[in-house]
Amino acid sequence: MDWKKKDVPAETIKEISKKYACDLLTASILARRGVTEPADIQYYLESDKRYLRNPFMLRGMEDAVERILAAKDEGEKVLVFGDRDADGVTSIAIIIELLSSLGMDVSWKLPQGDEPYGLTIKAVEEFAAQYGTLIVTLDCGISNIKEIERANELNIDVVVTDHHRPQESLPPAYTIVDPKIKNNDREKYIYPFPDLAGCGVAYKLANAIRFALKSAYYGQSICLLNTRPANDGAWVIEVLKVRNHVIIDRLTETIVPGTAGINDTRLGAFLSGQAIFTWDAPLQKKALLTVFGKNVEFNMADLQPEIGAAMPVAAGKSLFRLKEISRAARYAQGVFGELDVFFNLFVSYAQMKEKPLLGDDNFDLQLAAIGTIADLMPLQNENRIIIRAGIEALNSNMHPGLAALAFRAGLDGRRLNSGDVSWQLCPMINSAGRMGKANISAQLLLEKNAKERDRLAAEIIAMDAERKELGHNVWDIACPIAEQNFEAYSGNVALAWGEDIPRGATGITANRLSAHFKVPSVVVSVNGETGTGSMRSARGYDLQGILDQCADLFIDWGGHGFAAGFTIETSKWDAFTERLRMVAKTIEFAPAKADADVIYIDAELPLSYMNPDIFKIVDAFQPYGKESKELVFFARGLKVVDLIFIGKLDTRHVKLTLDAGKYKWSGVYWNSAEKVNIDFTLKDSVDAVFKVEHNWFKGIDTPQLCIYDLQKHGVKNVTP
Repeated sequence: MDWKKKDVPAETIKEISKKYACDLLTASILARRGVTEPADIQYYLESDKRYLRNPFMLRGMEDAVERILAAKDEGEKVLVFGDRDADGVTSIAIIIELLSSLGMDVSWKLPQGDEPYGLTIKAVEEFAAQYGTLIVTLDCGISNIKEIERANELNIDVVVTDHHRPQESLPPAYTIVDPKIKNNDREKYIYPFPDLAGCGVAYKLANAIRFALKSAYYGQSICLLNTRPANDGAWVIEVLKVRNHVIIDRLTETIVPGTAGINDTRLGAFLSGQAIFTWDAPLQKKALLTVFGKNVEFNMADLQPEIGAAMPVAAGKSLFRLKEISRAARYAQGVFGELDVFFNLFVSYAQMKEKPLLGDDNFDLQLAAIGTIADLMPLQNENRIIIRAGIEALNSNMHPGLAALAFRAGLDGRRLNSGDVSWQLCPMINSAGRMGKANISAQLLLEKNAKERDRLAAEIIAMDAERKELGHNVWDIACPIAEQNFEAYSGNVALAWGEDIPRGATGITANRLSAHFKVPSVVVSVNGETGTGSMRSARGYDLQGILDQCADLFIDWGGHGFAAGFTIETSKWDAFTERLRMVAKTIEFAPAKADADVIYIDAELPLSYMNPDIFKIVDAFQPYGKESKELVFFARGLKVVDLIFIGKLDTRHVKLTLDAGKYKWSGVYWNSAEKVNIDFTLKDSVDAVFKVEHNWFKGIDTPQLCIYDLQKHGVKNVTP
């Protein structure tokens, strides 16, 4: 294997370290990974929930909150409808727990058995028969046009919360909350980060509802005003209009004193009827008096004393001085002025006051973290904070339902990370849906009785074992089918279908096919007159290319660019396969990177860094997963002081003890037994490429190296 470490200018590393107050090693890793933009760096260095975006930035959020609270006030019957996977189940648990605590008449439903994904007309009509009037969808709904039309006919409002890509036409819902909604020209997403999971949207909905119930600022437009001197004797008057802690408008006027009255500017209309807040009111009034004279009176509330008392760091300081020490200013893109400092102070102070009123959302965060990881969302942007904060909460006070599952799975007594959640908890929660019993996982997360939680956890563990066996059996069916028709689809798509493929196994089988054939895969479970399919991408291909060209053949469809699903009438199967062959011929993958035998190194560690303190860096870059690979380190001159062969059936692996000077490391080098006495041997000084990990055994955490490659010292060079 080749060892490569990207060259990064020392000046760049120093600039990042200085600007963002991080150590040089962290700065070098960020730079080497291409994380250099302020907004991106923020989500690596910050864990505080305050850095999550405001829920009301999502289009339709205030309408959704208003409709749900109207149902609460009127005692309406509400149905919450979700999806069968871990993302949908955690979404259900977040919202049902909240609405139930508010005393609402709420029930929930998930697809069971072979029921299709998403809201169904049957579910709508059954709810109408119960005199229901509001349906809230979670992790689904954006493609349910006919179903929502039927709900409207039955006088049922539907609030759609989803994160899947919309089709050409949006459903006629009461309102839609989806981060993938684009603006009118369909060029840009309205929400700054479109890759929230369904549970991420549900988490934001829950927080928005709590805010609406408890905050004195909900639904009010207020203005934050600041006046400052400009050049040539002019003054700049800046105003932010804020609603639900979101900036909805901004006005800047530059005025030379004595040249204009307030009615000659846009300020009068902008401020009319608004509560006005400022910082250091006496100074602001003096400045405005200079600009407009004595004939204009501004009624302003001064927030400086109140905020300064609660936040000592701000006490007695001007906005200009606070800008110099503002953490938010570090991550600002473009100009970050005094008014921006004021806005951040206002929001931070309001959140501080509201926190006791809004309640503890740590359980919700845990569920949002698990659903986000399970749905393979990119671990970028605010997903990083959702997961990091959620796992921290998981380790400090685990959600009762998750605790029951963790105990049954033997995970109690250890500190979990994103890898543990991904490989242990998520598959178990997903297993119930795969086996057609998603309600079991939802019941576990909502159950109040400890004995019942334990029983449900045991049932899920059993289903997980059954799912694994089913996966093996279905693979033996699906893989030969895909191999037989692989060339018919130009070697660009792997397709498997049949009545012997259960609905609950299509997703996991599609995952395996895409990994095996390294092309997009389609797996369809045929059940009578319909087929239910799952699609998974590979090599960066956007599945929208297939969906768009086959959409007219589907009953419904939806998903992401890299994971999607559809339902099709079996009478249209031949037309679909013919269309798929045509599409497959046109698929062009990005040029394959010649890196199968290349290890990309994040940082070289001097031997003095080879001690358990390195976990501070490793843990700081959590979570790891999609688009956030584990850190890879390189070290020179480690001495092999012990070497044993390990393995259950045969001794193909090697366990090493490597002396780094002040500290000795245990290291595991998989499938390397044949390299002993050829590439290295006992007592050798070696260079190694590795990751640092926690090895948990019987509740004891031992630091360990997982070695990717190893050679005698000086034999192999690291190249840029």
